[in-house]
Amino acid sequence: MKKEEQVIMGFRDLLNKMVWLNKFKMEDSLKDYKPSEVHCIEYIGRNVDSNVTKLAESFYMTRSAISKITKKLMEKGFIESYQKPDNKKEIYFRLTEQGKAIYKTHEELHKEFQQRDKAVFEQVTEEQFDSMISFVEKYSRHLDAEIKKLGIDIKLDKFE
Repeated sequence: MKKEEQVIMGFRDLLNKMVWLNKFKMEDSLKDYKPSEVHCIEYIGRNVDSNVTKLAESFYMTRSAISKITKKLMEKGFIESYQKPDNKKEIYFRLTEQGKAIYKTHEELHKEFQQRDKAVFEQVTEEQFDSMISFVEKYSRHLDAEIKKLGIDIKLDKFE
């Protein structure tokens, strides 16, 4: 197996293991919520002035799909929309108290997972972290360029 394949298979295997291992706690603690809802809540909780376009770009989803999710989140009382006084066109989202509680539960779970995995990361040197981060960023830029070559503008949900 080529080293490239080993890296890709390694990433896939790591991701699958993380998802599987975290799944049970996540489902137990957040059983009443869909993963897409929790991820939207997480994004809105972390990013001021979140809107449909920013969410769609972040999740590589269409704006219409994000609109459906945010509409459900508003109906359930987890997020609310608002507009800025100087921009009545754009609609932004923020968490309600109920949404903040879900966000907090999700964050606590992530901290628990980080604590579980801490022993591995404590062994990684700064140079190794820098190298891994550099690789991930380089690969991400490459994939962005490949997406662009397809003529799909994820931000606009249409072909160029």
